[in-house]
Amino acid sequence: MLTLSFLCAFAFLAGLIDAAVGGGGLIQIPALFNALPNVSVPALFGTNKMASAMGTLSAARSYLRQVTIPWRLVLPAAAAAFVMSFAGAAAVSLIPASVMRPLVLVLLIVMAVYTFRKKTLGAVHAPVAIGRRELVVGVLIGAAIGFYDGLFGPGTGSFLMFLFVRFFAFDFLHASASAKVVNLSTNIAALSFFIPTGNVLFGYALPMAVCNVAGAMVGSHIAMRKGAGFVRILFLLLVSVLILKLAYDMLK
Repeated sequence: MLTLSFLCAFAFLAGLIDAAVGGGGLIQIPALFNALPNVSVPALFGTNKMASAMGTLSAARSYLRQVTIPWRLVLPAAAAAFVMSFAGAAAVSLIPASVMRPLVLVLLIVMAVYTFRKKTLGAVHAPVAIGRRELVVGVLIGAAIGFYDGLFGPGTGSFLMFLFVRFFAFDFLHASASAKVVNLSTNIAALSFFIPTGNVLFGYALPMAVCNVAGAMVGSHIAMRKGAGFVRILFLLLVSVLILKLAYDMLK
């Protein structure tokens, strides 16, 4: 009971953070590894995905009530992400984490510096017209992020937000909402692998999912109430934490 309470508390916090700026896995996955040290890694990841998928779905629904999502762009990106997340999962054994960490660390630093220097980036929602070029870029973004999420994972939501802001002139609030839809597709893709292979601990996953949903409702409410400027600050804080974590993992 104590273990479940511990995991549920962290699931709530993960859902709150993830709904606003992504990165809930930074909180939820370490909590699972700490609380269930004797459980296999695939089962821990499957349990995490079950809980986080429910929270992402809840956050997406909350955003949909108040934020207009450009479905013509987001749906093809989500479809590409769904397909490529399978390819990323299949390539896990081919590309070791020791190779991915330095590359992702550099990308995160570039993203953080660029966002920090461009004070107006993501402050105003002035989306570009969605033509053929934008659709191609959206599909490429979805494919690349889906592959990365299946292969490695940390920072998926942050990368999506940044790319939606940079290439389509979204503000951070609309970027966060759109990222939830794409992220939901990668979560579903992962679960379609984890559930049939028996790698979800439902006794933990379902209560954690309830708490993750509760956290997501709070997080999305805060994000919409505070606006794009507040989400931008949270985004920079989360990316900074990601940078520190990856750097620490590389130095261990």
